[in-house]
Amino acid sequence: MDRIKRLSFEVLNDHKTKFGEDFTENKKALNQVSIIRSKGLKNKVAGYITRFNKKQILNEQYKQDNVDSSNDEEQDSSLEIADSEDISETVEEITLTNEEVETIAAPTESVEEKSE
Repeated sequence: MDRIKRLSFEVLNDHKTKFGEDFTENKKALNQVSIIRSKGLKNKVAGYITRFNKKQILNEQYKQDNVDSSNDEEQDSSLEIADSEDISETVEEITLTNEEVETIAAPTESVEEKSE
């Protein structure tokens, strides 16, 4: 683990609630909870903490969206099953005589006869 990560995690483990998604606010919080004399090192640690927090928030939102969408899909599939049950209950039997079948399936010209 490099120096920036190590320092960032040490600070986050003790003071996670003080840090958020804003770099300047994280810099101020870092000044309050630690003593880092190097401006460059302080900026790198505050930047790493900011990126880390943003990634965590995005991952939580992504997971929540996946949970919500899977719940919606389960509800949709249960609705489809309910709809198909309703349809199967309303099926009626139709009986046709030979004459009725012949009138429905009237002979049509074949494709070969039409092309000639």
